[in-house]
Amino acid sequence: MSKNKVNANSLGHFLLLFVQPIFMTSNIAIARGAFGNVPPVSLAFSRWLLVFLIIFPFIYQSILKKKKYFKKESWRLTFLAATGYVGCGALPYISGLTSTVTNMSIIYALSPIFIVLLSAYIYKERLKTFQYGGVILSLFGVSFIIFKGNLSNFINLNFTTGDIWIFGAAISWSLFSIFLINWKSKFSIIERFTLMSLIGSIILIPFLIIEHLYFLPTAFNTTYIEFSLLAALFPGIIAFLMYTKLQQVVGASVAGLTVYLMPIYGSIYGFVLFSENLFNYHFYGAVLVLLGIFLAKKNINENV
Repeated sequence: MSKNKVNANSLGHFLLLFVQPIFMTSNIAIARGAFGNVPPVSLAFSRWLLVFLIIFPFIYQSILKKKKYFKKESWRLTFLAATGYVGCGALPYISGLTSTVTNMSIIYALSPIFIVLLSAYIYKERLKTFQYGGVILSLFGVSFIIFKGNLSNFINLNFTTGDIWIFGAAISWSLFSIFLINWKSKFSIIERFTLMSLIGSIILIPFLIIEHLYFLPTAFNTTYIEFSLLAALFPGIIAFLMYTKLQQVVGASVAGLTVYLMPIYGSIYGFVLFSENLFNYHFYGAVLVLLGIFLAKKNINENV
């Protein structure tokens, strides 16, 4: 391979690191934009069902060849679908009802911290003192954002419920990420992605019915179709395929760093699309979160 080709590939991989989070963060922007247009559970359901319907025709033969493994792996696939596709799929959309894109993206960037903590607990990975310091620093940073830099909000427990929903989504994503990495499978990454999309949409059905009957009925109109397609294509299929490519060319550790760019892109989405204001507590909180993540992830990237 020529030197020019190697340099071109390296540049492409470098650019991919910055482009992929644009599509990943678009899910948060879609969650905010869907407010008043498409109910959150309905959007999550249609998103994953569309992902399955779009990809399955291309890989159904390879999945059918491995159908004998499905029974053995069904409970793991169900757990991964529940955490990564239901919890992390529906909660951001629920969060979008009351939170801002800026807050959601910064709080969601806390997920690597939970990955570190849960890995230490589940797989007995020992953390160093400065890594614990990083965890505390990030938690303080995200709390600073949730309570808007105001101590009285903390004392009076005054916060936006959407901030709590996205906090839960970060935990859900962390559980999904840990077990996705550590649970071996006979199915390829794209095959698991497709199967979990189907399982996730099935799990969401009872919640969809409850939402439709008792909370927010879904209007099956053009707007519903547009938001569902946006959610399925950009933060769903495109972001996933780009992330998979990143893992192949730069490794899982480096690919995982893309989540750190979400606060930046989230702020841009919020400012440009929704005219959201940026305050000092956003800046200070984001700095604390990112610094804490850097400390907590230091020297343990290969284990997370």
